[in-house]
Amino acid sequence: MLRFVAVALLVGTTTAAAQANPNPVPKDPSEWPQHSLTRPKPPVVIPGAMAGTGAPSDAIVLFGGASLDAWRLADTTLKPAPWTMVDGAMEVAPGTGSIMTRQSFGDIQLHLEWRAPTPPKGDGQERGNSGVFFMNRYEVQVLDSWNNPTYADGQAGAIYGQFPPKVNATRPPGEWQSYDIIFHRPHFDADGRLTVPARLTVFLNGILVQEDQMLLGPTSHTVRTPYAAHAEQLPLQLQDHGVKVRFRNIWVRELGDG
Repeated sequence: MLRFVAVALLVGTTTAAAQANPNPVPKDPSEWPQHSLTRPKPPVVIPGAMAGTGAPSDAIVLFGGASLDAWRLADTTLKPAPWTMVDGAMEVAPGTGSIMTRQSFGDIQLHLEWRAPTPPKGDGQERGNSGVFFMNRYEVQVLDSWNNPTYADGQAGAIYGQFPPKVNATRPPGEWQSYDIIFHRPHFDADGRLTVPARLTVFLNGILVQEDQMLLGPTSHTVRTPYAAHAEQLPLQLQDHGVKVRFRNIWVRELGDG
C-alpha cells in the first residue's frame, strides 16, 4: 500500500511539473550558475514498469491490448478501425484499409511492438509488410527482414525509399520486434516554404538504426515527393499492406517543438 501511495504522489508531481514546464533550456548559459541549487528541477516521469502500465506515466497509450478506440479507418469516413483483436494484439485485416489515430501529434517519442506472421509467406516486399507513418506521410518500414533480401531502403528499420537502416537488427518471424522512435516534424514559413526538415531517430529491438536523420520529403514508392506545407499536428498511421502483421503496446510521449 505504501508503494502505491508513493507512486500516486509521484504521478501527481509528474502531471503538475509537466504542465508548468519548469526546466526550459536557457537561451543564455549564464542564466543559471553552474550547479545552482535554485535552478528548477526536471519533471518526474515514472518508468513504465513502476507505473504498472507498461508505458511511462506521462505517455498517451494508443493501444494497450483491450481496445481499438484510439484508432479509426484512415480515410474521410471517421469509421472505427476495422482490424481484429488477437491475443491482446491488433492484427491487420487485409483489404480493410490502413488505420490512423483519432488524436493528432507533432514531435513525439513513439514505442510500439510488431510481429510478422509465421510461417513466413512470400519474398521481399511481400513478406510481413506494413509501415508506421508519422503525420500520414513519413514512413518507417515494417517488414520481415530475417533472411529476406530486398532493396536496402525498404527493409525493416528503413525510412522508406530514402535511408536504409545502419544494420539489420530484426528477429525471426513470429517473434515480437520493438520500435522506439523519436520524430521531429518539419517546419514551414508563412509562405509554405520548408525551413526545417523532418527528422527521425529509430531504435529497432534496442539497436540504433537511424540517427537524427533528416528526411528528403514525404516517403513514397519509386518517386521523390517534395515537401508541401501541412498542419503542425497530424495523426499516426499503421499500414494495411495485405499481410496479417500484429501490433501491441503502442504509446507516445509528446515532446513539444524541438
